[in-house]
Amino acid sequence: MSTHTESQSSRERSWIYITACVLLAVAAIVALLLFEDVRESNRAQEKADELVLALDEAGARSPDAERIAAVLGDDGGAVCEDPNSALKRATALSLLVNGATGPGGRPVIADSRVIQGQLLIMEVYCPDELDEFREFAEDLETDDHVGN
Repeated sequence: MSTHTESQSSRERSWIYITACVLLAVAAIVALLLFEDVRESNRAQEKADELVLALDEAGARSPDAERIAAVLGDDGGAVCEDPNSALKRATALSLLVNGATGPGGRPVIADSRVIQGQLLIMEVYCPDELDEFREFAEDLETDDHVGN
């Protein structure tokens, strides 16, 4: 058996080792980032499935779980971003009008199911904000008149 004589200098070999270590480190960082994305995607899908089930139990037609996951993510998106702030409440109230613009816009007695979708989303995605928003929703004047 014969031994091969080394023809590279130690400097050349060290560059090979350094390059291999850098590539390995970059691959490890990419793998960690992708792992976190997949984990967040799985959490978003689980919460979307839970919301679809809650909507079905409430008797509402629900969109695809994939669409819900894309819109709400794993944290509820805009629905759970400070839902009890004055701006969010004013936005919710601005949707409960007769549809006219300008001086013709008037608040209406909305159907009681109008706000239930947001309450279900908050129940699944941000239950810590739910009680305070539920108090706000209970103060709204609603009635069961749609579909009668």
